[in-house]
Amino acid sequence: MTEAKDPKDQDDQPSGWGRRFKSWLGSSTPAASEPLAPVSPAPRPPITPTPPEEAPAEASGGFLERMRHGLSRTRHSLGAGLAHVLIGGKEIDDELLEEIETQLIAADIGVDACQKVLAALTERVSRQELTHSGALMKALREELCALLEPRVAPLQIDRDRHPFVILVVGVNGVGKTTTIGKLAKYLQKQGCSVMLAAGDTFRAAAVEQLVTWGERNAVPVVAQGHGADSAAVIFDALHSARARGIDVVLADTAGRLNNKGHLMEELRKVVRVIQKVDPQAPHETLMVVDATTGQNALQQARDFHQAVPLSGLAVTKLDGTAKGGILFSLAAQLPIPLRFIGVGEKIDDLRPFKARDFVEALLVEE
Repeated sequence: MTEAKDPKDQDDQPSGWGRRFKSWLGSSTPAASEPLAPVSPAPRPPITPTPPEEAPAEASGGFLERMRHGLSRTRHSLGAGLAHVLIGGKEIDDELLEEIETQLIAADIGVDACQKVLAALTERVSRQELTHSGALMKALREELCALLEPRVAPLQIDRDRHPFVILVVGVNGVGKTTTIGKLAKYLQKQGCSVMLAAGDTFRAAAVEQLVTWGERNAVPVVAQGHGADSAAVIFDALHSARARGIDVVLADTAGRLNNKGHLMEELRKVVRVIQKVDPQAPHETLMVVDATTGQNALQQARDFHQAVPLSGLAVTKLDGTAKGGILFSLAAQLPIPLRFIGVGEKIDDLRPFKARDFVEALLVEE
């Protein structure tokens, strides 16, 4: 296996994307006949991600504003409903709490998450901490944050791993390839060198799409043609990254239905092949979840977690749904960190998940 087909074969391709593989990978690609022995990278300065609090206030505020805008559909649905329920400083009783529960479920927060939040609010009412509906909104924000906080765990790149392998998985159409492109940009900003592995060899346009993201981010892409063995492509990428001293490999995989056993077995095979290069890899198995699928996302995550233990979730397309409350359901029922959220189409609209920012954007007063 090599990172690209023979140059002569590429020149015969009428589409031109084979030429782009060649131009990306260049003459430094090892020949197929030469075994790729592990190479220890030269010492490099530690990778020190910039703490969020050190980001310029204007940039941070800009993203918060975009997040509020991206969550507008959920906010209008949930916020307007809650405002109607809580208007007028009503006395807190069982009927009022039931109305709040109805609004939360309508935003796809889920029954389990709702029960946890309502139980906490009921306990505070019984202790007379809350006496009127005006104080209830503030308390609701606090309890929603408390539900999410245990799942907040930013992605940490272990600089002792060369390379650090992130395997990206998910069902069809959730936006894995786009998420990889955005994540590559994010990691570059943290000081990491990145390589992409085009492991989605099933979807015809997926390889070309990932190459385009590689061009946009100026990072190398290891790819082969449509129908190539996904595990072999990723295997080659890991060897190449190790030889070049790359910090992080982002490996794409084909979208697959979570209830198809043979497809999930293929994913297990990819993991086994990766572990032939590094027994500890993948160091992060990140599942991309489409927020517009609502409660279906919960079952998808459960099935993938059973097949290949997940270490993180990236919830995308929050700007395209009125049911962004799915994050609360995921947090309440799954022991998997919420790493990233996506709230727009821009390359910077994939950001580390922060519980309080999310809740404030969701329940901000209009």
